[in-house]
Amino acid sequence: MVNSFESVKQTPEFDQGPGKVRIGLVTLSNDYVTERDFINMRPSDDVVIYVSRVLNTPQCTVETLQEMASKITEATSLLVPEGRLDVVAYACTSGTAVMGFERIQSLIQATRPNITCVTPLTSSLAAMDLFGVKRIAVLTPYIDEVNTSIAEYLEAKGKSISAFTSFKLAENEDMARLSAESVYQGALEADRDDAEALFISCTAIRAVDVIERIERTLGKPVITAVQAMYWQSLRLAGFTGKVKDYGQLLRHD
Repeated sequence: MVNSFESVKQTPEFDQGPGKVRIGLVTLSNDYVTERDFINMRPSDDVVIYVSRVLNTPQCTVETLQEMASKITEATSLLVPEGRLDVVAYACTSGTAVMGFERIQSLIQATRPNITCVTPLTSSLAAMDLFGVKRIAVLTPYIDEVNTSIAEYLEAKGKSISAFTSFKLAENEDMARLSAESVYQGALEADRDDAEALFISCTAIRAVDVIERIERTLGKPVITAVQAMYWQSLRLAGFTGKVKDYGQLLRHD
């Protein structure tokens, strides 16, 4: 048995820890996609992602989305509690529409005072404004009661909806199992000639995988929930570089 423990003779040196840019991500307990996408889109090891999960039900309805509110503060508190974060992203588009950005921000800032907060829906709106987009086509996986919340939120923020198309899935597991090819084909069906951009809602589906293909086919910007949230997280955290392979938005100055 070892009976003594020696100290390292070299004087320890300390830096600021990993990551020049630190993003805290609060994703849903049954989200298979957002964490993967955030990691896959990292432009370098200068960007680090710290993840916590908020308990969610199998169904995506207005009622279950509202129930999530009571758990957001606790989930946020688990994100490197003693460490620095530059921004916290709450990864639920439909939850943002139902609860409102201001409420989500207050729940996050209850444990991280004054932290910058982003959500998929508000980030997507910021992306639309960046491109000067007023009229959009929309694709979602949701049932109609959730679609109504999304449409009303977008219209209240001054966006005109050319067409609203949905896979009408109620179960989060089904959203996760929806193939990227199905998202691609659904996007082509959802687009309209008079739409200036296509918005693909929901962080639970693999839209990031096919952004480039859709943009090449449609010849217009494609804004997806995860992509927009990641873009705004990077920019608000101070990263100004471009990220390739994930649509025009992440290559924008």
